[in-house]
Amino acid sequence: MSPRLLITAPASGGGKTTVSCALLQAFQDRGLTPAAFKCGPDYIDPMFHSRIIGAKSRNLDLFFLGPEGTRAVLAENSQAAGVSLIEGVMGYYDGIGVSWKASAYEVSKVTRTPAVLVVDGRGRSLSIAAEAAGFREFRPDCTLRGVIFNRISPMLYPRLKEAVEGYAGVKVYGYLPVIEDCALESRHLGLVTADEVADLKSKLSALARQAEKTVDIDGLLNLAQTAPELEAPPEIRGPVTGQRPRIAVAQDKAFCFYYQDALALLERLGAELVPFSPLSDTALPEGTQGLYLGGGYPELCARELSANAAMRGAVKAAVESGMPTVAECGGFLYLHERLQDAEGRDWPMVGVFPERAWNSGKLSRFGYVTLTAAEDGLLCKAGERIPAHEFHYWESARPGDAFSAQKPQSSRGWACGFHTPTLYAGFPHFHFRGCPQAAERFVSACGAYSYSSI
Repeated sequence: MSPRLLITAPASGGGKTTVSCALLQAFQDRGLTPAAFKCGPDYIDPMFHSRIIGAKSRNLDLFFLGPEGTRAVLAENSQAAGVSLIEGVMGYYDGIGVSWKASAYEVSKVTRTPAVLVVDGRGRSLSIAAEAAGFREFRPDCTLRGVIFNRISPMLYPRLKEAVEGYAGVKVYGYLPVIEDCALESRHLGLVTADEVADLKSKLSALARQAEKTVDIDGLLNLAQTAPELEAPPEIRGPVTGQRPRIAVAQDKAFCFYYQDALALLERLGAELVPFSPLSDTALPEGTQGLYLGGGYPELCARELSANAAMRGAVKAAVESGMPTVAECGGFLYLHERLQDAEGRDWPMVGVFPERAWNSGKLSRFGYVTLTAAEDGLLCKAGERIPAHEFHYWESARPGDAFSAQKPQSSRGWACGFHTPTLYAGFPHFHFRGCPQAAERFVSACGAYSYSSI
């Protein structure tokens, strides 16, 4: 396993994504072939890491994967890397509810990875030392081994470094000043997707050049070398069918939310994954035996999706013929009769569900949930559970009731989703690596499906 670091912060918005991307680009520029990881269920930061910087990027999510699965994903995806960088989520200790469960702190502890705290220096000075000391002392098994300052002036840096190292006893590994025109835009699902950010490559190159000047990259690489080896990951299941069923995976700017390790698991189980675009293709790939409609931004592409009547008809015919189908969140919206776009206009969609989906104007349901199946279906049997995640502003007139969703460490729950022997559709996203038996059932069902029926 490669040397590794975890980059974290006291809270969201402090600059850990900026620092992480700057370091990944700097590592890449040095020829180190970095691997990147993101704590939690976020889809968007890994897109930055992989599409723009060129670093292999995966999610490390303790709620989905558990400790053993998290270590396995880290080990599998860092074997060929010169260095691995894990980007935290929210604040260092912020996990499920008011706990450190599934936090960056717990990920760093489970994976035995040294952590570096990115501290925003705007509007303060000595208070940073108090903050660093508090984070270091809050837990006796804290993994914080360093600090990087973000958005501070070169003049303040030497004195602030001396104060933090003197009062907090934490090594300082440099800083990033305010860099004009290197901000990353945001919108309702967090950071915009990598393909949409103007001149992102040049922005990250500028950040990397600055990091080479003012961040102790050699020191960070030395710190990364102190991470101990992890045990080899357990063996992954092999093919579950004698065939190689073709699963068409919707992949374009409307449907782009997939966990790469989940797709890799489907392939290891024997599936052949074939990408297609509901925006531009007019038919499903030849020989398709399964359909995977992931999340993304169909509401921002509603007009174009609606205009492609041929694809809408092909998807409807496939689902109604009994082709095994998984449709998560954005994919679920696509299967509705009508979908409201961001400007409030309704557009015809696939029509599997004779309902309308619209912008609720708020995050109605957000965060981790455990799904319990009310009846047997494509992915699981009645009473079985799947870890999942919801994050959506759009709502449905009929979100389904095939599962009960329960928030962890909370009494809040709700009914959701559709689940038949050939279909899962609903707002919850899940990670097949966290429910491998569901992946096996999906691939097996695809193998048993005869595509000649459509």
